[in-house]
Amino acid sequence: MTVTNSQSGTCIHEIADGIYRISTPVAIEGAGAFSFNQYLIADDEPLLFHTGPRRLFPLVREAVASVMRVDGLRHISFSHVEADECGSLNEWLAVAPQSAPLCGSIAALVSVGDLADRAPRALADGELLTLGRHAVRWFDAPHLPHGWDCGFLAEERTATLLCGDLFTQGGGNLSPVTEADILGPSEAFRQPMDYFAHAPNTRAMLERLAATRPTTLACMHGSAWRGDGAGLLRELAAVLSA
Repeated sequence: MTVTNSQSGTCIHEIADGIYRISTPVAIEGAGAFSFNQYLIADDEPLLFHTGPRRLFPLVREAVASVMRVDGLRHISFSHVEADECGSLNEWLAVAPQSAPLCGSIAALVSVGDLADRAPRALADGELLTLGRHAVRWFDAPHLPHGWDCGFLAEERTATLLCGDLFTQGGGNLSPVTEADILGPSEAFRQPMDYFAHAPNTRAMLERLAATRPTTLACMHGSAWRGDGAGLLRELAAVLSA
C-alpha cells in the first residue's frame, strides 16, 4: 500500500493484477469514520470506476498519477448517479481529453447525457468492453441496492466484481483487501438506515452476479474482499430475503 497524500490519508493498493484501489478516509457527522474508494484498471484503455465527490478530486487525481498519466484515462465509469459515484465526473473529463463517461443505458438516458460535459458511452446489459489485457462486462441491476440506473462491471481476467455499494462497511482506515467477514459488518452498517430498495428481483440479480464467480469484490466503502465471491453474494441474497 502506498500513501499518496499524508495529510488526507489517501492511499493506493493493487488488489488484483492491474487493478488498484484508491481510498480516502473521511469523518461524516452522525455516521463516524467512513471511506470513499475508487478503482483504477491500468491498461491500454485505462478505466476509473467511481470518481469520488468533487472535493476529493485532487486527492484521487494525485493517486491515479502515481500509477499512470492522468490524461491517458479513457473511461470514467460508475454504478449509478450519486455524488460519491460520479460527483467529479466533469473534472475528470477536463483533465483526460480522450475520456468519456461509461455507464448503463438508463443512466445515459436519464442523467449522464445531460449532466456530463462529454457524451457518454452507454453499455447494454451484458455488453463486454475490452480494455487491453482486461475486459469488463456490464450488468444492469436496477435498484440493487438503489437507483433505477444501477449496474456493475465484472472484470473477467482477474474475476473482480466492481460491486459499488454492495457490502458497504463503516470505518475509515480498513485494510485494502481482507479475507475476513464483511457481510456481518456491512449488514450492521446497512440495517439502521436500510438504503437497499428491496426490489422483487433482488435475489435473481444477486444470483446473476454470483454466476460470474468473482474472487475479488471491489467495494466502494471499506475493504475490498478476496475469496468465494459467489458464495458471499448468495449469503447476502439469503439475508435480504429473510
